[in-house]
Amino acid sequence: MVRSLWSGATGMLAQQTAVDTISNNIANVNTAGYKTSQNEFKSLLYQELQTKTTSANGETKPIDSQVGLGVRSSSITTIFRQGAFLEANSTSSFAIGGDGFFAVQLADGTTGYTRNGDFHFGIINNGLELTDSDGNAVLDTKGQPIKLNGDYTTSKITIDENGAFLYPDDTNNPKAMGIQIGLWQFNNPAGLEKKDGSIYLETGASGRALNEFTNNNLTKSTVVQGYIEGSNVQLADEMVNLIVAQRAYEANSRVITVTDTMMQQANQLKQ
Repeated sequence: MVRSLWSGATGMLAQQTAVDTISNNIANVNTAGYKTSQNEFKSLLYQELQTKTTSANGETKPIDSQVGLGVRSSSITTIFRQGAFLEANSTSSFAIGGDGFFAVQLADGTTGYTRNGDFHFGIINNGLELTDSDGNAVLDTKGQPIKLNGDYTTSKITIDENGAFLYPDDTNNPKAMGIQIGLWQFNNPAGLEKKDGSIYLETGASGRALNEFTNNNLTKSTVVQGYIEGSNVQLADEMVNLIVAQRAYEANSRVITVTDTMMQQANQLKQ
């Protein structure tokens, strides 16, 4: 009966992790570029109750006799499903259609990747630099910060579907500025390390970042100006998952209560 106590306890811990994951998804339902997470479980070790594999007559048994010792969370997988495009009031906001990521230069000099295209032009050293809301510089196809001189009016800057910057000439026709926003892909985006602010870091599990501009084997993403990609959290699904996790938690707590009652009755047999 002690096995059932520990199995019930592992179930409660695993379901608590599931509730934590679901609650984080619900909390970020309006976070631009957020990707929903999904908790996955796996069983723990199995204990052999009967080591002999033959019956009393010496015949081989068709099945074994094992009992499981509970469950644990095996992974929390990020689901990179496309989020809805939400109209923004800024011409420096961009949404990605496809599998690409924007790249930003973090404060420690490393490169982070994000689907949140809520960018802004900041004034730096009498020039302009495209940054995210935290002030991290957005990188171009060469991995360099996107900087402009102070002669440009940011509201007149447009981009094409490839992310190339355009500016109207004297006849008001958009002309290429020789700058293109960088887009990167990963062989296994689920292996990226999640950071705050919808930032992801490259890991060995994700594989190295693949530059869409220089890699012709990738399906190119598209960039849409004036929109941002919303969270891909499906609130109805999360509420259903929350109910399921809550019921599973209650069931595991009931296992502990029943086991405690059974042990109490066993202890009273000698009285």
